[in-house]
Parts: sequence; C-alpha cells; structure tokens
Amino acid sequence: MLNKSLLNFSIKGCFLNNRLKEESFVSFQEKALQCFDEVKAAYHDKKLPALSVIYDQDQLIHYQQISQTWQKRFKNVVLFGTGGSSLGAQTCIELYQTRVSAPASSPYFHFMDNIDPHTFHHLLEGIDLQTTGFLVISKSGTTAETLCQFLSLISVFKETLSQDQVIVITEPKNSPLRRLAEQHQYQVLDHPTQIGGRFSVFSIVGMLPTLIAGIDVHAILEGAQQYFTQEIEGITHNAVQGAALNYAYYQQFGCTQTILMPYIDRLSAFALWFRQLWAESLGKEKKGITPINALGTVDQHSQLQLYLGGPNDKFFTLVMLEAFSPAPKVNTDDPELSYLHQHTLADLMKAEQNATVETLIRQGCPTRTITLQQLNERSLGALFIHYMLETMITAKLLNIDAFDQPAVEEGKILTREYLSRKAL
Repeated sequence: MLNKSLLNFSIKGCFLNNRLKEESFVSFQEKALQCFDEVKAAYHDKKLPALSVIYDQDQLIHYQQISQTWQKRFKNVVLFGTGGSSLGAQTCIELYQTRVSAPASSPYFHFMDNIDPHTFHHLLEGIDLQTTGFLVISKSGTTAETLCQFLSLISVFKETLSQDQVIVITEPKNSPLRRLAEQHQYQVLDHPTQIGGRFSVFSIVGMLPTLIAGIDVHAILEGAQQYFTQEIEGITHNAVQGAALNYAYYQQFGCTQTILMPYIDRLSAFALWFRQLWAESLGKEKKGITPINALGTVDQHSQLQLYLGGPNDKFFTLVMLEAFSPAPKVNTDDPELSYLHQHTLADLMKAEQNATVETLIRQGCPTRTITLQQLNERSLGALFIHYMLETMITAKLLNIDAFDQPAVEEGKILTREYLSRKAL
C-alpha cells in the first residue's frame, strides 16, 4: 500500500487573506493538469530519461562494487564538479554528513564546486593524498572550472597520484576531460547523454557518490518511485498544485520570486539544488520566476524582515519536520526566560516553524508548507521527484523548454577568449 505521508502538503496559506481566490485558482489548476498530461505522455513515450532513470538501475551493482572498494581504500573523497555535477550528491550526502560529523565507516566528502584558489590550496595542503580519492564530473567534458581543478591536481601531485585514486564521469564522446583521463589511464564512467546535469541526481552522477558515502541509494529510489507513482496516477496532485500556484501568482500578481525555506539543516544543499533546477529550467525568453534559497531559523534573522515588510512579490514554500532528534530540556529560573523552561531545541524549532508560517499568512504572503514525518532517504527521493515534476509543469505553463540553457553559453565563450588573449 502506498504511504501518502512521505510529503504532506498544505496550500491553505495560499488563499487565506491573500489575493488569489480558490474559485479563480481552478482555471490555473486545470491548465497545469493539461501540462502534466503532456509530461506524462513524454514519460510514457520514453522521452524523459531524467524520470525513467529511477527504474533503470542495472548499473547499481557495478556502482556498489566501486563504492565498497572506495570505502575500504579512502578516508576522504574530493568531488570536482559544479552545479548539477555536484549539488545532487551534496544533498544526498548531507543526510548523514553534517558540518559537525560524518559516518565513521564512510569517507568524508569534500565538494570543490568553486574555483577559489585559496580554498583549493588549503584542501590540497590538508588532505593525506594516499587515503584520498577523487571524483571528477562534467557531462560535456568541457567545463573549464572542473578541467582546471583536475589539471591543477595532476600538476601538483604529478607521479604520486595513482590510477586507482581517480574516477572521471563524462559523456561517451571525444572531449578534453575524457582525453585527459585516458592519457593518464584513470577510470572513466559514462554520464548519460540524454540527462542534463541539473536533472541527473538519480543517475550515476548522484548515486555513485551517495553509495560511496554509505547511504542507502535503494531507499532514495524507492521513495522517488513511490512518490512518482502517486503523482502520475493522480492519487496526489502536489506537483500540479505547486506549479499552478507559482504560475497563478506570477501571472496575476507579479510574484516573480519563489522562496524555498527548509527548517532542517540537512536540506540546505537541497535548497541550492532546487535553486539551480528552477533557475536554469525556467529563466528563458525574458520569462521566469527567480528561486531563492533560505534556511530556517537562520534566515528569520536575515531575510524575514524583507519578506514581511518588503514588496509583496514572493511565493513561499516552507519545509518542516515533524519529528526531531532528541534534545535536553532547558532549566532556568530567569523570569524573562520562563517561556524556555522545561522545553527543548526541538520545541523551539517547532514553535518557530509554526510562528513563521502564521506570520507570513497574516501579512498576505502566499505560503505553502511541506511537512515531513522524518527526513530520510525515502522522503528525500520524494522531494527530488516532486520538484522535478513541478519544474517541468511550470515550464510548460510558461511555454518554454525546461531542458536547455542557451543564455549561459556566452559567458563560457568569453571566458575562453579572455584566457586565450592572456596566453598570447
């Protein structure tokens, strides 16, 4: 039996004290349903490999063998990759690797998704090369940042970097990254050609690092499959409603920004993953809704004033947790702190979640909530699929292609031109 509680949605706060009325929302939802029918048709016609890959996991056995070898061999793994080559894996690994701890039986992951020389220098200074593995990921094999990182690594360590310490993931075609890997005889695995980086979390790009980190990939996929089945069979309509609400507020009331604010530290990378997915998929032809990642309760003290007192041009989604980790009760005899007496951090977190939702709604900010009973592999898989579907449907509502990204090519070309001039 399907468990309907992986993700519990409430959209009441999108109508109470807001400009959008439920009766006028019906037409937006009907249009979104038509768009979802197009997405489903494309999926059934095998034209959406980013979705069908959750069932096509023949390579998992091979990935598991690699992961077991790397778990025994390495204490640290460095992942060179940016954007979609990194954020999906970061999100999965953040389930158990936090800023203060990591599973003792698995390597610690370092994500080098930027090219700040200071960070790179200190990483190489601080690691033990003999117990460190390197994953180098670029779909095209031409990503300048990843190539420069990889070339820098090779330049620094020259002959001391052994062949079993590096795995390169790139498309099966002639590219600078594949040529470089083959020149040094590093293992090369194929990035699926039909899945773009920002949609690649369920492919080798996200699943191999996640396996190496000791996380239950099968549970992630099961959660994704379960949620996808519910949505595609019409048992739930969360993605359709989410797309329709974002589109309705964008079209009728000029809400050009959508805020994703999880109240869970372990979803901070997920909010970044969502930001890229939404921005690169929807920002085209001078259309789009700007995604903004936030984190509760941190951004109550940095962004909430703007959200409440600034322009009413934002749509809000808060991701909340029902069950928190155990925490000690607070004891205090200070009358000013009596509201904290005999409470825990979990109590405070729940109170602040609810207070922020209520405040946003009272101030007329369209607010949707997603409540998780617990954050685990299954609920994370469901979150990934939800936002993929919501993004695809919203793209169709905007009448744009969710899967290309033509605007970023100019910057890449100019970067190469600047470097070429300097080299002359």
